[in-house]
Order: sequence, then C-alpha cells, then structure tokens
Amino acid sequence: MTAANNSSAGVLKQTLDTFKATAKLGRTFWVCNAIYMLDGAAYFGILNILTLFLGQSVGMSDRWSGLSVSYFTGLVTFFSATLGGVADRLGVRRTITITILLALVGRAVLTLAPSLPAGNVISWVGLTLMAVSAGALQPAVYAGVKQATNKETSAIGFSLLYALMNGGIVLEAFASSLVRERWQTTGVFWMCTGITLLYLLVHLTLFPSSAGAPVPAAPPQPGEKRSLRDHALFNPRFLFFIFVLLGVRTLFAHQWLTMPDYVTRAYPQEVGARFEWINGLNPLIILFGTPLVAAVTRHVNVVTMMVVGTAVSAGATFLLVPGPDLTALLAYVIIFSIGEAMWSSRFLEYVAEIAPPDKVGVYMGVAQIPWFVAKFTTGLYSGFMLESFCPAEGAKNTGTMWLIYALVGISSPVGLMLGRKWLLRGSLAHKGETQAAAA
Repeated sequence: MTAANNSSAGVLKQTLDTFKATAKLGRTFWVCNAIYMLDGAAYFGILNILTLFLGQSVGMSDRWSGLSVSYFTGLVTFFSATLGGVADRLGVRRTITITILLALVGRAVLTLAPSLPAGNVISWVGLTLMAVSAGALQPAVYAGVKQATNKETSAIGFSLLYALMNGGIVLEAFASSLVRERWQTTGVFWMCTGITLLYLLVHLTLFPSSAGAPVPAAPPQPGEKRSLRDHALFNPRFLFFIFVLLGVRTLFAHQWLTMPDYVTRAYPQEVGARFEWINGLNPLIILFGTPLVAAVTRHVNVVTMMVVGTAVSAGATFLLVPGPDLTALLAYVIIFSIGEAMWSSRFLEYVAEIAPPDKVGVYMGVAQIPWFVAKFTTGLYSGFMLESFCPAEGAKNTGTMWLIYALVGISSPVGLMLGRKWLLRGSLAHKGETQAAAA
C-alpha cells in the first residue's frame, strides 16, 4: 500500500471514528439541536420575507420596511453580543424556556399586527420581543451543546449543530413558497409561530430536568491585574480585521432587505412566487459546502481564505448588474454561497487565533459589533434604493443598484489584500507566543 493510500485510509478511519462518537451524545445535545434547527426555520422563515410582510400586509413604505428590518436584525446582533452570560447565570434550561416563550409571543404579535390598530407600532413590539429571544437563545444553545460534549465529541457536536440548523432553513424555504402562494405572507408567519410552539413543547417535555444548571463563577486568580489595554477594543489589528468586512457583510443584509422585493418586482410573477426556493439554495450549499471546503482547505492560511472567499461573494454581485435574468440570479446565489462557505467559517478561526487565551469570549463578542453596524446601516438606505431603482410601479434600473452594492462589497477583499501581511504577522506572532508559553 502506498503512502497516499495509507494517508487516505487514515483520514477515512478518523472521519468514521468521529461520527461514531456521536453515539455518546446524550438527550440534552439532541434536544438542543432540535430546538436550534426549528428555531432557525422559524427565524429565517420570517426574516426572508419580512420586507414583503411589512410592505404588503402592514402597509409600510419601502423605507420604513427597510428601517424596521434593520432595527430587528441590529437588535438581534446587539443582544447576541450582550446576553451571552444569561445562560451562565440562569442555566441553559431556564434560559431556553424564557427565550422560546418570548419568541412565541413576539411572532404571534407580529403576525397579528396587520389586523390591529397602530399596526406599525405593534410590528415593532413583536420584532423587539423576537430580537431579545434570538439574541439570548443562540448562546444558550451553544452553552448547552458545550455542556453535553467533551473533547472527543466537541468538534462533531458543533458541526452537527450548524449543519442541522441550515437543514431546517432549507425545509422551511420549500414549504414557505407553497404556503405564501395560498395564504400570503401572513400564512407563512402563522406557520413559523406554529413551529415555535412545537419546539417549546419539545423543550418542555424532553430537555432533562437534571441538565442545563447555572455555571458557577470562576474564582479570581491570585495577583491578577486587568488593564483596559488588554481589551479587544484596543487591539488595532483585530479591529481592522473585523471592520474591513463591513462591505461584504452589507451584501448579507441585502439578502433580506433588498432581495425579496427585487425578485418579486423585477422578475415574472412565477419567479417571484418561488423566491424562497431560490433563497433556499444558500443554506443548502452552506449545509454541504462549508465542511467540504474546510476539509479541502484546512492547510490554507486563514487570511488567504478570507481574501479569496470575500472576493468570490462580492464578485458574484456583479452578475446582477446587466439586469434581471433568471440564470444570472441563480448563478449569483450559488457563487455567493460558495464564497460564504469559503470565508465565513474561517472568520471566527482568525478571531480565536489573535485573541489571548483567556479573552476569546470577549473577542468573540466584540467581533459581532461590525455585523450589528452592517445590519443597521444597510437598512438606512436599502428602502431608498428600492424606491429609486426598483419601485413597485414604474421604470426600474436595478443594474445601477447592484453595481453600487457590488462596489461596496468588493471593498472588503481589497482591504484584506492591502492589510494581508500585517494580519498574518499578528496571527503568526500570537501562535509563537502560545507555543512558547506551552514549551
């Protein structure tokens, strides 16, 4: 047997052993996965057509729809960065119970908003409750999975969590189009509210009562001194890395701020009616593509993958510049998703590399700030751009709109390329310090 065959056999055996380890994962792990998968389906089921619902059912203008969605997604990221410690204090089980109840009430209130007085205000109440829920649920589920896994099963555990969540989005995207065709966007929102009730029942009946207890606070270390200069906000290399991605992150925000109205307005009715199916290609590609790309490129430097991946995602947007074309639209979604699979999973890897060992959590939280900025600021102008270049009635000039968005997006790989050597020095220096400390 050749060395290549020995290597392949070793990789195959290691992969099989990893999947065999899932048999050791208990009920807490699988309940957390079920909750996260169903919540992902309900969350993205609403988010993907939220601008349509606010415009068609609630009666908001394009500008107010964009601002409302931006307000919601910005709050989600803000609460994700600030409510991570709730599960440590209240315990995973109690935190998940509270967050699902908030999501259930928020989604019901949002769905009822068109039939209630002051529907615009009621919509914002529902969106706020949903944002608090989403912001606290994600870290609670991650904490539950961490408690349910060990060193042997941690990697496969978190991979399954991410994969199954995307699987839930794919299934919802298929069902959403059929439901919306018969019962409009309100019918989809009631479906998502029903999904929320389903995983609340799953949680209350199946989550072990003995699991998910509060985590005791770690005792302070003798002689430990803290300085503001140790904080992530004072690390210029880290700040450059996370904020240079603002351009490409705006393209993600346009997936729910711009794309629903663009497809339903600029394309034939039969294409607009199947918008969710087109949008569902993204999580489908991410579901299978992310682990595959990670395996193939595991020896490629993180910064290099960030440059290439963001260039692919941003570059795909130029396909929409010539004007509405179904083939170009499908190619855009596929290529954009491949780029996302290349860089999104490597982002947190670089953050973890550059962060001091005892401050990884702080760095991860601060890393959410640019995502919050991208979600919020994109909504400030997306409605205006739709009214100007892709109005519900009248002449359209969608090519100009997408050219502007593509140029904004391409600023990220250009910035990463210009700062590549500096970023690499920071990553390598930190690795050297870690290795020296371990020696």
